[in-house]
Amino acid sequence: MASKLKIIPLGGLGEIGKNLTVYEYGKDIFIVDCGMGFPDAELYGVDSVIPDITYLKNNRDRVRGMVITHGHEDHIGAIPYVLKEIDMPIYTAPLTAAIIELKLEEHDLLYHTQIFTKNPGDKFHLGCFEIEFIHVNHSIADAVALAIKTPIGTVIQTGDFKIDVTPIQGGIIDLPRLGQLGNEGVLALLSDSTNVERPGYSASERSVGEGFDTFFKNCDKRIVVTTFASNVHRMQQIIDVAAKYKRKVSITGRSMENIMRIAVELGYVELPEGILVDMAELNSMPKNKAVIICTGSQGETMSALHRMAFSEHRQVKIDSRDRVIISASAIPGNETTISKVIDGLFQKGAEVIYDRGTPLHVSGHACQEELKMMLALVKPKYFMPVHGEYRMLCKHAEIAKMMGVNPKNIVIAENGSVVEISKRGMKKADSVPSGAVYVDGKSVGDVGIAVLRDRRHLAEDGMVMAIVTLSADDGSIAAPPEIITRGFIYVKESDDMMDELRRVVNESLESCERHRIREWSAIKGRIKSNISGYLYKTTRRSPMVLPVIIEV
Repeated sequence: MASKLKIIPLGGLGEIGKNLTVYEYGKDIFIVDCGMGFPDAELYGVDSVIPDITYLKNNRDRVRGMVITHGHEDHIGAIPYVLKEIDMPIYTAPLTAAIIELKLEEHDLLYHTQIFTKNPGDKFHLGCFEIEFIHVNHSIADAVALAIKTPIGTVIQTGDFKIDVTPIQGGIIDLPRLGQLGNEGVLALLSDSTNVERPGYSASERSVGEGFDTFFKNCDKRIVVTTFASNVHRMQQIIDVAAKYKRKVSITGRSMENIMRIAVELGYVELPEGILVDMAELNSMPKNKAVIICTGSQGETMSALHRMAFSEHRQVKIDSRDRVIISASAIPGNETTISKVIDGLFQKGAEVIYDRGTPLHVSGHACQEELKMMLALVKPKYFMPVHGEYRMLCKHAEIAKMMGVNPKNIVIAENGSVVEISKRGMKKADSVPSGAVYVDGKSVGDVGIAVLRDRRHLAEDGMVMAIVTLSADDGSIAAPPEIITRGFIYVKESDDMMDELRRVVNESLESCERHRIREWSAIKGRIKSNISGYLYKTTRRSPMVLPVIIEV
């Protein structure tokens, strides 16, 4: 039997998001998390980014299941796309399971997928692996770390975590169990690196409630609060402070409404009698008695707050009698969209509270002292930092050395690395296919580098199309060339240039005739080359040139 444990990250290393880790021993494989990434400004038209699962597809018969640590998109967003390729059961905690079910229902996969709910302390087997759920604190309920018992030792993967000594619900992270496992002997630790650059400790979620109290007290305006829909603890605190000041609450935004319904059904949110009302009833109340909780903390185009900011929300009209509280930090890449929404709210006269200095948001990720505590409790023989950009992984490795981990036993891996652990040690042994797969509407993986290059070219330089009509009999010109431009110049204001482009096309065709060039591809190539050369020489711009030949 194999004596090597393989850990293969297919996402989440050298980046934020797209988390997916493969565990392999002998004939058994299972995966931890299955997340998506968020496209940056260079990925024109791309909706989301998911991991390349070529390796899993090539070994689908050995895949025993999927274990999910919590319900954030960077850990669950790719699940529908992966399940369309590989059928496997899912193991996760109750709230995470309910969120995944909503996602699978949208993709018509719910009734084809087995989802097993597990609670902290539960243990189950996937092939030769035994997995135990361990309660941790994070910015979503039901987050867990994993203790993975393998034939050669126990691996702990923290998932996203923090140490919150005054959590809203669920209790403090299970430090005693982590310490017990450390005393029994932990082979390797894979730990969250997101906040490794921040010194000290992360603030408690409870401190946000105190911040809400400050901005609710003595406020004579309607209060609109936006936060991450998945943060049910944050929603509980908003509801509690609204009840304290005798305000009614309405929820708007599809994801927020769905999560609230699930959280109430599962007991993660407790609603005081009669506090939730529909929007029509809320609008009939005095503004100083109303609270709206809505989606849109990241400035998403179709979110409730975005629609309010730009007068597109059917039920909510923002004016100077509104106080808008943005209780979230910007995900990298979303700063511009959030700024536009804030500007739109200011233009409507609203008071907007969004400064980082206000106690209205805390991170769900461990800072340096908490990461040290995790290392001190677990006392791993081997260490592999995960969930972070490359500099974060390096910084986390330095902390591990400081906490006594042998530098030879620390591996900084990349997506696709095959990290092997055996009696001989821990090393990067090989690599497997990895990278990004782009989701564009219903298309998955069809948008590649060439398509993105063309989109970038079109966005930056525009397009010139030259339409040529040739005789089917002798290949002669049957009609004057037609020039169409998009995103380059406005035709009516550039008649001289249009005439010059037609001249360039005619000269290209005459050159092809002299040299007896008859193949369409060669003719198009000559037209494209000559137009591109002329345009760069005269404008110093390089639009995309598309020659089109019509035969009549």
